[in-house]
Amino acid sequence: MPRTFVWHPSKGPAKTPKLQAPTDGKVKVTQVRSAIGHSWRMRATLAALGLRHHQASVVQQDSASLRGQLKKVRHLVQVTPVEG
Repeated sequence: MPRTFVWHPSKGPAKTPKLQAPTDGKVKVTQVRSAIGHSWRMRATLAALGLRHHQASVVQQDSASLRGQLKKVRHLVQVTPVEG
């Protein structure tokens, strides 16, 4: 089977979108990319967020510390606001 994806440092998105999380309330954090191949700090941050594996989701209370964690792994997760 031929390889369909070859990683190269210059390939990929030039810029990640800004985090548009609400200033209060809760947010749903979904891991959209695997932590394999990333540093131990990123894997530890994902574990601290409560994300155990790829495609896992957690609902967290929005705070400054949460935003700092999300900023570290913003290329691995997707953040959406939770209604209610």
